[in-house]
Amino acid sequence: MTPATQNALAQQARRAYVEGALRGLPGLVQSVERGAKSLASQNAEPAVAMKRRDMVLDLQKAAPFWQQGMISMLRSAISSGMVSASRPGDLPHPSNRGNNLSLVDDDTIEHEILSSRLALAMMDRASWEFSDLRSRISQLEKREELDPNDALRPHVLARIATASWRAAGLSLDTWRLLQTVLHDEFAQFVEEGYHEINAWLIQRRVMPDVDLRPYIKRSANSAWVGSVASGVHSLSGAHSSGHGRMGVGEETRLMTRAGALARGIDHAEAVLGRLNKLIGRQLPEFVATQQAGATAAVASPALRAAISDAQQGIARRLAPAGAARTDVGAVSTPAMLEELHQRKQALKQAAATPVERATIEIVALLFQSILTEERIPASVRVWFARLQMPVLRVAVSEPDFFATVDHPARKLIDRMGACVMGFDATGRAVADLLEKEIKRVVQVVEAYPDTGRRVFQTVLTEFEKFLEHYFKNQNEASRKGVSLAQQVEQRETLAIQYTIELRKMLNEMPVQEGVREFLFQVWADVMAMTAVKAGIQSDQTKAMKRVAADLIWSASAKVSREERAEVIRRLPPLLKTLREGMENAGVPVDKQDEHIQRLNNSLAAAFTAKAAVIPHERLEELMGRLETLEELLPEAADVEIDESMVLDLSGHESSELEVVGEGGSMPTPAMVAWARELQVGSWYMLDYRNRNEAVQLAWQGLRKQLTLFVSPQGRGILFQQHRLAAFLQAGLLVPAQDESLTVKATRSALAKLDVDPARLLN
Repeated sequence: MTPATQNALAQQARRAYVEGALRGLPGLVQSVERGAKSLASQNAEPAVAMKRRDMVLDLQKAAPFWQQGMISMLRSAISSGMVSASRPGDLPHPSNRGNNLSLVDDDTIEHEILSSRLALAMMDRASWEFSDLRSRISQLEKREELDPNDALRPHVLARIATASWRAAGLSLDTWRLLQTVLHDEFAQFVEEGYHEINAWLIQRRVMPDVDLRPYIKRSANSAWVGSVASGVHSLSGAHSSGHGRMGVGEETRLMTRAGALARGIDHAEAVLGRLNKLIGRQLPEFVATQQAGATAAVASPALRAAISDAQQGIARRLAPAGAARTDVGAVSTPAMLEELHQRKQALKQAAATPVERATIEIVALLFQSILTEERIPASVRVWFARLQMPVLRVAVSEPDFFATVDHPARKLIDRMGACVMGFDATGRAVADLLEKEIKRVVQVVEAYPDTGRRVFQTVLTEFEKFLEHYFKNQNEASRKGVSLAQQVEQRETLAIQYTIELRKMLNEMPVQEGVREFLFQVWADVMAMTAVKAGIQSDQTKAMKRVAADLIWSASAKVSREERAEVIRRLPPLLKTLREGMENAGVPVDKQDEHIQRLNNSLAAAFTAKAAVIPHERLEELMGRLETLEELLPEAADVEIDESMVLDLSGHESSELEVVGEGGSMPTPAMVAWARELQVGSWYMLDYRNRNEAVQLAWQGLRKQLTLFVSPQGRGILFQQHRLAAFLQAGLLVPAQDESLTVKATRSALAKLDVDPARLLN
């Protein structure tokens, strides 16, 4: 393809996108109007309900003008693919204001904020599709980045939408009331557009190796399909403009964040939705079977018998009785695929309905993709192959296997795949343990053919428990790190618990402020560290509690000569124990000196009788409560190791455990939620301390407040939850797999069925 041809193809793609947008805008506006009416029909406070009713009336009057304004501004991009940023009367972008130092009115600032939020919403939804499209256009035009005013950029459409909204006489308050609807509709709109243009370019063999990620949940607007299906033609019209841009760096950060989130449930559901849509066009009864419910499907007797025969034959072929481990691993992938292909043909002959034949074909395509995944070790691949017949059995009898992401059979395959696809094949002991468990799981599933999803759910639960035990006790690379991480969590949790109870005890007791701070900030941690090392009920821990009581007594007012003499007698061993405790807890010597100096000042105040007197009976009561402190502690699960504790955690760092105390960017609530969803055994790429390396999630603490990753060399990297979310937000920690094993397999099956949908019926 010549450079001129490539440039022409890029321009055709832009024209197709703009033309699709022009055709689709009327439908988009109608969807927004329907969303406004739906919002107004919901129960709300009287004032809010009235605003929503007014919003509907205002939108009904102004919608035609809003629509026409967007169409007018987009038409100029038909020929060039660019939307001018300098149309008179339009909102100036901050970067175009030059040195004209004039005040910007609040309305303009609010407009830009709303426009940016709309662009963010579109990028969050369509990041993968836009990333692929941008890569293809950049390759065709031999340039690193799209033009800031390229019509393909989401922020260009966002500014057109908001500028036309205001030009139509609609207020920014009305936009805010309808913001959720607007964000959803525009995000869906551009995602469909990017998807169709990507598909169009792939048909013309433009970077087919960049996966088209077909995860459109619904086809709300057929204008995009019509645009690329009917070819590209030019439209004439008055030149008009959009304007402004989102920074390229910001756009890239958005893609990193949104792309990572898209690897989750939303992406998986969308891929399954596209699969069902494709099958439904060929076999409407397939969708009807799903809607009837999983329990409504019953495999024909001939197919059930054929599946049983195939399962037994595959088990004999891929794992001969008494075979050595190396013999099992020696079964080549081509041999496995040929064996499964022959079985598929026999199964299709035994099938009684088109739905059964389609199910057989889809499951076969899924496993064909799984078994050709190069990152799965060959010795483990055979056990995945043996899962094909049990999965086929459950797919025939439970059609929701193709409709829901949380089916236990799908989750089991994904969890096993996530654990083995990053594993070091040179570590034979590790490989043996994991393979042994996977083998056991598969054999249990094979042994209970008639229990459907229940057996998959049972072994999935067992596999999760195995992973927790495996990384804690059996994996040489992670065992030490997990032990250290658990000690960190236990110490921090105990320190917080001790602090909480000490605050309660001293709440109404006249204790010197310097002593009070030392007990809360230093000695609670010393007691916790001693309890972790020696045990909660050990003599050492009890001694640390007595020191707390002695310190409180020593710092109270001493009005008699006898009391002062007693303080002088006790002081040297007390200070010695204080230093020993702090040293045991890792407090540096200079910090020890500072703490001792402050305590000396407090004790001096006690000698001059400036401190309050603590009655003897109160001190006795305090000592009794300290001795039984563990019985009073709040539940460990209720203790939160918050962001303020991260700095303290750095004291736990050693040659075997790194504690991440800085880096990343301020996480959104969605990122914090995602951090809590990460699963033990999964592999990630971590960019930290000038290293970019693969790490495996090996341990999560109570309420997942602490998370430990381990490198193949055995080095542990410990994150507090908020810091983990910050690294995810900044793209410094990314999943090693772009998507789960079954989602990738489903996309592979979709690609084959798109080319030859008739194979579902044969």
